[in-house]
Amino acid sequence: MAYERRVHASRRPIQSQPEATVEGMLIPHDVMYTPQHEWVKITGEVARVGITDYAQDALGDVVFVGVPTVGSAVAADESFTEVESTKSVSDIYAPVAGVITAVNEALATQPELLNKDPYGAGWICEITLQGTAPTLMDAKAYEALLAG
Repeated sequence: MAYERRVHASRRPIQSQPEATVEGMLIPHDVMYTPQHEWVKITGEVARVGITDYAQDALGDVVFVGVPTVGSAVAADESFTEVESTKSVSDIYAPVAGVITAVNEALATQPELLNKDPYGAGWICEITLQGTAPTLMDAKAYEALLAG
């Protein structure tokens, strides 16, 4: 089945502004978001996944990341790994359905990358897309969610 990307409220990312902040939270405009505070950057049939700046801030100091297994199938909106911080353990939900084709092995020994660079070196995995994506939010919709 062909992958089809749907955007919340048919909004397009703001082209003139590469990122914005809400109460000090970094919100890049080149990724999509879930209400559970995961981000996804889709390039062709591959989606790179991580947690948002808001999520890492809410978690506090990350001390463990359950690196998912390459080859595992994931369903959209279902938990596929977890992150442990000094405050709590939180499930991470797949923003898209597919098969995990790459993982950020650095997180096994440097879980703090999620805190230091959640949209860069702190990415969690890459998923080769299968099926139809759930509705994802663009940066403007995510900003509105945070401003709530």
